[in-house]
Amino acid sequence: MTSTADRMTAAYFDAFEALVAVTPKGWHTERGTARGSLTHCGVPLLNVAYDMTPEPDLGSLDEVATEVGRQGARWSIMVRRGVGDEVVDLAARHGLVERQEVPILGCAVDDLVFRASAAQRELVHHVGAARSDLYTEILAQGFETPESVFGPLMGGGVLDAASMTGYLADDGQPVGTGFGIRTPDAIGVYNIAVVPSARGRGLGRALTEAALRDGVAAGARWAFLLPSVMGQPLYESMGFRLVDNWTMFTAR
Repeated sequence: MTSTADRMTAAYFDAFEALVAVTPKGWHTERGTARGSLTHCGVPLLNVAYDMTPEPDLGSLDEVATEVGRQGARWSIMVRRGVGDEVVDLAARHGLVERQEVPILGCAVDDLVFRASAAQRELVHHVGAARSDLYTEILAQGFETPESVFGPLMGGGVLDAASMTGYLADDGQPVGTGFGIRTPDAIGVYNIAVVPSARGRGLGRALTEAALRDGVAAGARWAFLLPSVMGQPLYESMGFRLVDNWTMFTAR
């Protein structure tokens, strides 16, 4: 029987690989049960060698890590929690000595709680690829990081891809972003970011709900996301629960 953790993990990486396939500089490879995916943005989580099986294929993971590390300036190795010292040693050989837990939250769509007001919902709109530069600008402002960190991630045809939808919150001017990726039976929520001056108005909730509502309308039965520390209480108030922790290795 498939566990919720297994289901959410598979959905996340299905969605991630779909994003890699359409982002302008995306790259993907497979060796046995190991995978490697690069977006060439400045986020290690999005340039990753990974094997999410209970017993990673260390030889294949090492080969994939070599390929990813050769191309990615900021990259990571990802595995499920509870792996042994062999993976720690493998990561260290690639110069990845920092270790952190990455929580994934999930829930059945029947358990979602929607509380955004009609006025808040009216501030959220779909955004297409023609406005990808603006989207990236607001995304960076919301995460309080240089725009160069995201680079080409949301460019090209990403915001027009059939399984993906971008969102902008506009309160007289653009102040927040959201992004949804649909898999055959799940909706993943990403890029929930509100510029500092517009926080505390419920826009993060409204953006998240917009992605979820569209996913449910498209037939999703499950929802998942990777929360920030700041965002996790919001998502838990919406019905999400911790379903797993992954382990990510990065450079110091």
